[in-house]
Amino acid sequence: MAGVDEQSLDQFERERERERSKLGSNEEPRAIGDGNVLACHGQRSLSLYPNGNEHDNGAKHISLYLSIEERDKLSNGRKDWKVDVNFKLFVYDQKRHEYLTIPDAAGKVSSFDSSKTRWGFPRFLSLKKFKDPSNGYLSPRDQSCTFGAEVFVIRPWEESFTLIRNPDNNTRRWSFTNWSQLGAHCYSDEFEIGKRKWKLLVYPNGIAARKGKSLSVYLEVQRLTGKMQVYAEFHLRVLDQLKHNNKEEKIECWLSASDPKGGKADFMPSKDLQKKAKGFVCSDTLMVEVQIHAVSAKQSLKLVGAP
Repeated sequence: MAGVDEQSLDQFERERERERSKLGSNEEPRAIGDGNVLACHGQRSLSLYPNGNEHDNGAKHISLYLSIEERDKLSNGRKDWKVDVNFKLFVYDQKRHEYLTIPDAAGKVSSFDSSKTRWGFPRFLSLKKFKDPSNGYLSPRDQSCTFGAEVFVIRPWEESFTLIRNPDNNTRRWSFTNWSQLGAHCYSDEFEIGKRKWKLLVYPNGIAARKGKSLSVYLEVQRLTGKMQVYAEFHLRVLDQLKHNNKEEKIECWLSASDPKGGKADFMPSKDLQKKAKGFVCSDTLMVEVQIHAVSAKQSLKLVGAP
């Protein structure tokens, strides 16, 4: 499961992640220095090459990059650290009061790590367009300009759960009476095992592709909502009431609100139920049992690296 830490443009302005870069009216832009760090916010910084980064095919353009700083703090001593982000870099059009925004490729996640600490655009904006007064990037009053970044840090999450092994009173048995008169499906009453609520569910004539051919038997977890999930290990049994030669199946599965039941559509052939000698249906009653061996308790989520 991923969370998103969003740095909005307005907040970016308030926290001064955008700085105004002063360029003297009689000077070339190089006066502020190639690769100059314009702004630094925590572990991120913005670097500008006013005449282009020629080593990155940025000649005759402004080159603008987002970098990771304070890498020692970020890595916490680990060599395999990584930060995934979506980001946009922009320059402010002071004439029209809008931003020229250059996003990274749509939907692309850029990964910063020890081998790649900087991402950006070597050809962010041509110097010809940048210096053209009609575009409004340079203020006619003081030859200042404004660059910035909008950063979405994609924060990984760890998911964990506690597995309860052999919970107390982990076996339940239910008698489905008037078996010959049951409809398409039938539930047991609700019961509790391992701090979860459950019901047994049978389809006397089968379900889906096994309809008319098999008895279908399931254990169904109750009261799950949203994206809740439960892991369970259990045995389902149809009891032989004469010779105790029970029919059983072991099930291991994840259950959810959208798919709450675990079991088998082809639990046993329908013809076996019709044979009195088999002992599965006696006095028009079928007996089903479940024994839960393990069930997950409440799940927890936390940010990777969080205490």
